Amino acid sequence: MPHFTRREMLKLSGGLAATAMLGVAPRQLRADAPVATILETRVISPQPHLYCGWPTVARRKNGQLLLAWSGGRVAHVCPFGRVEMMTSDDGGQTWTWPRVLLDSAIDDRDAGVLETSNGTLLVTTFTSLAYEPTLARAEKIAAGESGAWNEAQLKSWQAARDRLSPEQRQAELGTWMIRSTDGGLNWSAKYDCLVSSPHGPIQLSDGRLLYPGKELWRGERRIGVCESTNDGESWRWLAEIPTREGDDRANYHEPHGVETASGKIIVHIRNHNTINARETLQTESLDGGKTWSKPHPIGVWGLPSHLLRLKDGRLLMSYGYRRRPFGNQVRISSDEGNTWSEPILISADGNSGDLGYPSTVQLDDQTLLTIWYEKLKDSPNAVLRQARWKLG
Repeated sequence: MPHFTRREMLKLSGGLAATAMLGVAPRQLRADAPVATILETRVISPQPHLYCGWPTVARRKNGQLLLAWSGGRVAHVCPFGRVEMMTSDDGGQTWTWPRVLLDSAIDDRDAGVLETSNGTLLVTTFTSLAYEPTLARAEKIAAGESGAWNEAQLKSWQAARDRLSPEQRQAELGTWMIRSTDGGLNWSAKYDCLVSSPHGPIQLSDGRLLYPGKELWRGERRIGVCESTNDGESWRWLAEIPTREGDDRANYHEPHGVETASGKIIVHIRNHNTINARETLQTESLDGGKTWSKPHPIGVWGLPSHLLRLKDGRLLMSYGYRRRPFGNQVRISSDEGNTWSEPILISADGNSGDLGYPSTVQLDDQTLLTIWYEKLKDSPNAVLRQARWKLG
């Protein structure tokens, strides 16, 4: 099996009339962005010599915040990625020292996190061999030539690769979940959750867990939803998300979902098809995830999206913005996703497109906390940044 960079994986893994299934026409109106105030922005990752990527923040019923990400890295693509977690008991003012939850012998990327209604914690990730072509190219460049690695870097990558045979590395590829039933003190071994997406599954009002995701290393590489009816212990395929006319479903990636107050389920999709390239597409289900509308554009350039239902019932989408001004944005919907507001800029001071994957939680005092990863200027590594802000 060939191996790919993240961008190549996105290409190979795997509208407006589409809302006809719902019996309504998509609306083009857009509300002004609500007034928002950024209260604080700061770096929260404590190990500047390491690269942090693709985090997810979640809030437990007891108010504790969970933050999971791919840590231990030295680059956007490398063999050292592992799943790490920090917690905060004071709304993100302070964070515990990172704890390693999962460290396979190949690259562990992305990290979603969810607390179920039973208090169970679920963390998701996927494994990748995208670093192999990078290392193979480095091995062909002689010392002293342009682009040559220093001896220590080359040997460390080779040693990490050679912990397993080529066949063993192939067998390690997968889409994984780990589970804790004691508040995160102890964790299960990793097990197959069928699909992958950066921010992991959601819980529905009927108690089921729904995981909008994509098959990565198996079968038809479909994009759709899986469900669990046993608190995340096991997963089964529920439904495929249809493909918009003219699109290639291989160019749909990294979905995330939310259930609205009325029970409608909305899923946002990262789109790399020519039409609406690098925009967020939206699909809806009115029957608990069994069937879905064809994805349709919502006029938002940026990706991938994380969805949150606020305490007042409005929806909030958070997404990375990888063109100038580089940063992270959010939008609000007051009509269950029929329309979305103009963007609210959470950050706009990024140095490059190596940033994003924001997720947001709402705190007890109604303020919001958005966390993302970002490669800062004059640094080889990416950090975790957070912004605390408020609406109104």
